[in-house]
Amino acid sequence: MWRAICSLSGMRLTRCLPSTTKAFGVAGMLLACASAGSAQTPTRATLAGQYACAEARVRGKSVPCKAAPLSLKSDGKFELQGREGEYLINGKWVELDGAAIKSRASIEPGHKIVFRFYTHKGLCEIIYERRLAELGQTHLG
Repeated sequence: MWRAICSLSGMRLTRCLPSTTKAFGVAGMLLACASAGSAQTPTRATLAGQYACAEARVRGKSVPCKAAPLSLKSDGKFELQGREGEYLINGKWVELDGAAIKSRASIEPGHKIVFRFYTHKGLCEIIYERRLAELGQTHLG
């Protein structure tokens, strides 16, 4: 699962995603309840795009993020580090389901997708932001 990204040796993303039971304990449930306000549920059309790792945190401390880009396609397919699968939108969650990758992340304001999970280092967060192409330039947005 996403455990290798939170090691102190280089913060590299390997085939690692959160196990549902550890990643979404009480904090995850509180986050889900807090974000279930009046905001509109995202659709594939609004969520589709290229995402880059904007930030990684281990126990609340920012660390360099070297996670692979995440691509969500409008046909319901995703690609992460050369691995492909399908994704579903379930309220404020995006659920990735592939042969080597199974996970879910919260969809947050500002075109962000946040993976949260626990490792022996503590709570880890990988924050992806959608990349927008404007006049030939690509930036986070």
